[in-house]
Amino acid sequence: MFFNLPELYMQTNSNYCREFKELITCVIIPTYNNAKSLQAVILDVKVFCDDVIVVNDGSTDQTGELLQGMPGLQVVDYSPNKGKGYALKRGFAYALSKGFDYAISIDSDGQHFAKDLPLFLNELKQNKNAIIIGARNMNQESVPGGSSFGNRFSNFWFKVETGIRVSDTQSGYRLYPLKPLSHLRYFTSRYEFEIEVLVRAAWRGVKVVEVPVSVYYAPQGERVSHFRPFKDFFRISILNTVLVLISFLYIKPVEIIKNIWKKEFWQRLWELVIVPGESAFKKSLSLGLGVFMGIVPIWGFQLITAILLSVVFKLNKALVIIGANISIPPLLPFVLFGSYRLGTIWMGNRAMHLNFNNKITLQSIGTNLEQYIYGAITLAVLAGIFFGILSFVVIKIIPRKTAISG
Repeated sequence: MFFNLPELYMQTNSNYCREFKELITCVIIPTYNNAKSLQAVILDVKVFCDDVIVVNDGSTDQTGELLQGMPGLQVVDYSPNKGKGYALKRGFAYALSKGFDYAISIDSDGQHFAKDLPLFLNELKQNKNAIIIGARNMNQESVPGGSSFGNRFSNFWFKVETGIRVSDTQSGYRLYPLKPLSHLRYFTSRYEFEIEVLVRAAWRGVKVVEVPVSVYYAPQGERVSHFRPFKDFFRISILNTVLVLISFLYIKPVEIIKNIWKKEFWQRLWELVIVPGESAFKKSLSLGLGVFMGIVPIWGFQLITAILLSVVFKLNKALVIIGANISIPPLLPFVLFGSYRLGTIWMGNRAMHLNFNNKITLQSIGTNLEQYIYGAITLAVLAGIFFGILSFVVIKIIPRKTAISG
C-alpha cells in the first residue's frame, strides 16, 4: 500500500537541502521491481535533498504507478529492464544535462539509510575529485555469507588492478563526480558496472575514498535481490580478468614510463626494494624468482604469474617484478639465443645451431620449439640461481662496507 502524502515532503531539513544545492549535488535512485521499499527510500532521501532522480529500469511491478503519485521527483523511465549499470549511466547523463556536478547513488531496496547522506557531503568538501564509497560493516551477523565473500573477492582484484586498498568495492551507496566520468565509454551494463567504473576512474586519476555508513539486511524471507549468483558472478569474473590484463599489459607499463624520470619514482622504488627488517635471503630469493619467471617460456603470463607467486610466498614484490623484466626488448635477443644454445644439451643429434646475428627471430627459433623450451627452462633455472646468489652476496657486503666507511 502506498501513502499519497505530499505533505511528508515538507518534513525536510532545509540546511542539508541548501548544502546539496551549494555543492551542485543530486541523489540518483536506480530501481527495478522494488515498489515495496521504494517509497520509503524516496521519502527518507527527500528529508535531506530536494533534487532526487529516480531511474525506473523497466520495472514490471507497481513502480510506475507509485512514481506518478509522488510529486517533486525527476524520473527517467524506459523499458525493458537493462541492468543496474545501464540505469546508473542513464542517471548520470540526465544529472549532467540538468547541470549537476555530483550525484549520490542509493539503492532502492532499503539497505541504505538516508541519514548517512551528510557524511558524503562532508567528505566531498575535502575531496572534490573523488568517488566516495559508503563502506558498510561487512562483519555484522546479518550480512549474508555470499555478500561477504563476494566483497572480499572484489576488493582483492580492485587492489591488484589499481594498487588502491578499499574495504567495500561492492557498495551501491556512492558519490560520483560526474564530469570526470562522462568521458569514459564503459563495457558493462549490469552489476559489474560498479566495479568497472571504480577501476577505470582510478586509472584516470580519480581518487577513491570511503566513509563508513550503516546497512540493513532484511531477514532471509523478506530480502529482495535481483543479483543472479551464477550469471552475475561469472560476468564479474570475466570483467576482472579483462581489467587485470589491461592493467598489467598497458596501464602499469605506461605509468612506469611516465614516472621513470621523476625523483619520487626512484625513491619509492628504493623503499619497496629495501624493506627494513627483511632478510637478505628473502630479497635474494625474490630477485632469483623474478629472473626465473622472466625467462621461463610462458610468454604473456610471466609477469602475472611472478606477481601471484610473490603474493602466495610473501616475497618482495618489487624485486620479483624487477627480476622478471630481464626479458625486456634490449635483453630479449640474448635470452632467446642463450635459451636456444642451451637447448642443444638436451637435443643430442637433433640439435640445431644458430649464429648470434641479426637473423635470430622468433620464427627461426620456432623451427625447433622443443629445443628452445628445454633451453629456456635450463637458462631460467641457472640465471635464477646465479642472480639469487649474486644479490645475496651484494646485500651482505653493502652494509659491511657502509659500516667500515662510517
